Amino acid sequence: MAESASALDMFAALDQLVQREVGAIIFSCTIFDLKEGKAERVYTNQPEAYPLSGLKDIIANAWTRKVLDNGEAFVANSIAEIAEVFPDHPLIAELGCGAAVNVPIKVSGSFLGTINLLEKAGYYTPERVSRICDFRPAAMIAFLALGRSQTA
Repeated sequence: MAESASALDMFAALDQLVQREVGAIIFSCTIFDLKEGKAERVYTNQPEAYPLSGLKDIIANAWTRKVLDNGEAFVANSIAEIAEVFPDHPLIAELGCGAAVNVPIKVSGSFLGTINLLEKAGYYTPERVSRICDFRPAAMIAFLALGRSQTA
């Protein structure tokens, strides 16, 4: 990646890496304003089906406790599991997805955001999730290029 690459270029390169090594129908990245309780999608590989959007309210649930509060990866391998935490589960199913992985990205006590992957049901095995987590350093660079973070 060139030193002059934009954050968007870096997210696109991360997307290509994830596609080559693990695979995802939809790959996106989200930042959060934890104080205001808002989330914003800052990258998507399918802008027509899963577009960038304005700020959305963060709804406290099992996902927020696991990912935002505890800094752990969230894995769901069925649309039923996804429906428990994501209000847009009908769209996710309509796009042919039934499995999700969300990996929080942190550096030096700052919460940068999440990388988010959607695939067919049952796709995200423990081995694939481990491989996705290996991409955290590359994700850190992309998020840092945005210049926004939250102290956790």
